[in-house]
Amino acid sequence: MSNLFLRHAKSIFLKSEPIQLTLFLTNRCNAHCRHCFYSNGGQDISKKELSVNDYHKISSSVGRLLWLAFSGGEIFLRDDIAQIVNLFYRANNPGIILLPTNGLDTQVIRANVERIVRECPESVVVVKLSLDGPKDVNDSLRGVKGAFGKTMETYKSLYKLFGEYDNFELGFNSVFCASTQGSMPWLCSFIKNLDDKTTHTVSLIRGDIPDDDEKNIDIEKYKKTIATLTAGLKDGSSKIFNFNLSRLKAAQDIVQGRLICDLISKKRSVIPCLAGRLTLTLTETGDVYPCESFDARLGNIHETGHDLRKLLTTDLAKEVIARITSSRCRCTHECYMIMNILFNPYMYPSLIKQYAHILFKRAWP
Repeated sequence: MSNLFLRHAKSIFLKSEPIQLTLFLTNRCNAHCRHCFYSNGGQDISKKELSVNDYHKISSSVGRLLWLAFSGGEIFLRDDIAQIVNLFYRANNPGIILLPTNGLDTQVIRANVERIVRECPESVVVVKLSLDGPKDVNDSLRGVKGAFGKTMETYKSLYKLFGEYDNFELGFNSVFCASTQGSMPWLCSFIKNLDDKTTHTVSLIRGDIPDDDEKNIDIEKYKKTIATLTAGLKDGSSKIFNFNLSRLKAAQDIVQGRLICDLISKKRSVIPCLAGRLTLTLTETGDVYPCESFDARLGNIHETGHDLRKLLTTDLAKEVIARITSSRCRCTHECYMIMNILFNPYMYPSLIKQYAHILFKRAWP
């Protein structure tokens, strides 16, 4: 992992192919979250999902990946998820594999995660459990009675993998929305005090969601939440990942928090977006987008024989990507901020400053 960033360094200057790929495996889910922008909140397959064979062809059409993220829906509702991950591991050697989950089915999640971690030893496998507040807040928002307890049961089961696999990482992610903003101080403290390994991130509500009232947030409360997370990263009291470039990732998180606060305050773009050039998003039916905003479809993977590179050469794809660049597209999506920061040389002074601070504090607390 020491050369994880270096092997993609050319993308700082030549942003010619995706190194971050997000795969929406399904829109099925076993929860009914009011703040979800994607799931249909049910178990039925409304449209035909891509098969393992489809994913095999897709993985063969792209190169090495820095970041491979899976999304949904609840990704562990696909009983072939471990097989799909393994396909991309063997074909694309991703540095980081991200597996978000609501944590509602402990046995299925634990079995699949352990298999993935075992079969992908050269990748850092990061599992992110969704937790949005104390029991009443979390369960109400997610539409599942007992969700908090089930997620914590999954956390305890997955935590045991730390002692068995060096490439395993575990964290919680919380959505900042109208229902959760009041309990964020409690939640940040609760997760911080769980153990000495589990990380915590907060995502700002976004997208077309079932309950638009959840977007009525107090910006100052959001800024305070980001300030709390930033302070923990800076003073060494909060956990960071354990892989070799974890301090750089923590520095990026700090810079990212500041940029998102600036963006929502100024209501304008604060950093160029690399969606479509370094990042791509693929839905469970094969539609391809630059990012998860789903505003501008690049095409469908079936139209180009499952060849992502070929799809990016179409006139439509070129037009959409050029429009993103020229229009100064703006959003608060944290996953895409990662690429926008790490592969923008103008951000390096800020990154280096935060990296040095974190390095100093954690070496000499």
